[in-house]
Amino acid sequence: MRTTPTPRTAAAARVVDAVKIYGTGDTEVTALDGVSVEFAAGRFTAIMGPSGSGKSTLMHCAAGLDTLSRGSAFIGDTELTGLDDRRLTLLRRDRVGFVFQAFNLLPTLTVAENITLPMDLAGTRPDAGWIDALIDTVGLRDRLAHRPSELSGGQQQRVAVARAFAGRPDVVFADEPTGNLDSRAGDEVLRLLGRTAREMGRTVVMVTHDPVAAAHADEVVFLADGRLVDRMAEPTAERVLERMHGFVTGPSAARS
Repeated sequence: MRTTPTPRTAAAARVVDAVKIYGTGDTEVTALDGVSVEFAAGRFTAIMGPSGSGKSTLMHCAAGLDTLSRGSAFIGDTELTGLDDRRLTLLRRDRVGFVFQAFNLLPTLTVAENITLPMDLAGTRPDAGWIDALIDTVGLRDRLAHRPSELSGGQQQRVAVARAFAGRPDVVFADEPTGNLDSRAGDEVLRLLGRTAREMGRTVVMVTHDPVAAAHADEVVFLADGRLVDRMAEPTAERVLERMHGFVTGPSAARS
């Protein structure tokens, strides 16, 4: 079943002049150094960069899991900077979904119960039509009564993906979502993320170190030394690997 996307603003999430500093004095580290980037609605974007480039920090600050030292972060038209803990918690619950390397499923609940768990905890009623379409999209129709221990790793991550999209969030952030999967299961999950973004009008932002994973995205954003250094539309694994090689072979390539 194909669901008609809900009209959205041009950017589902964005940061403007984002600076994130950890520590003070001799231990001070600048993880983000004036990054401005938009993540387009209804698209699948990958964030890549060498270790220590700031890619996970960017995702955490854009998602409201961490706060910026300076600059602004937005979900849609809502600025996260200055929101109190209660409003930030509600925004993350209602407008943001998360997929992590660990599946984070409750072992005592069925697949169906794990998918709707965030809404059940919030006391909100799931949109039955949306959940039904989502179950078909992730291919879990015949697994709804199973518990996580009865599923493969790839199937468990598909449950986690379904749970992230269940509340119809503006954007889903995925942090190394295939890190615990073999190549075949990882490929299935990546295809699923792309298909869900494109067919159901959702936005996906994924942090990854894997050029093959990044090639599933519509666009790749590259960071180096806490700065945005490049963007690549219609990526392939070969082009991404070549660009990443530039970060290793010379500092000037990383800042081009």
